[in-house]
Amino acid sequence: MRIHIATDHAGLDFSKHLQTHLSAAGHEVVDHGPQSYDPIDDYPAFCINAAHAVVLDQQAGVDALGIVFGGSGNGEAIAANKVKGVRAALVWNESTAKLAREHNDANVISIGARQHTVEEATSFIDTFIGEPFSEEERHVRRIAQLAEYEATGDIAGKNVDR
Repeated sequence: MRIHIATDHAGLDFSKHLQTHLSAAGHEVVDHGPQSYDPIDDYPAFCINAAHAVVLDQQAGVDALGIVFGGSGNGEAIAANKVKGVRAALVWNESTAKLAREHNDANVISIGARQHTVEEATSFIDTFIGEPFSEEERHVRRIAQLAEYEATGDIAGKNVDR
């Protein structure tokens, strides 16, 4: 699987560890930055680039997921979710990592590097990567509604306030 990774200064050490871990597990890892420590760098472009690459790969039929990091993971998830076609989930334990894939077919996860140990984050990521989407009708239906809203600004028959 191809794994796209992005972070900011807060997650740089995590990113380097995870690139080694994921590569050793047989994944192709693409690092979207940063390449060096800068305490005042900005995460949005790094995370957006990683998220966009995931979408492009998936559209091309490549098995790909994304992982973004920052201090809390919140801003990184928000940045990734600005990319059309991304479903980025903030994860904070193995259960949320599993459910992000199983129920939401998330294609990107975000983790707070200052909130977890590298061992915890590695466990979350392994869980996320290893969990398939359930394909249950209710989850497929809900994801389709999100995609419809993303494309049209409405969900037919669901009374979305405008």
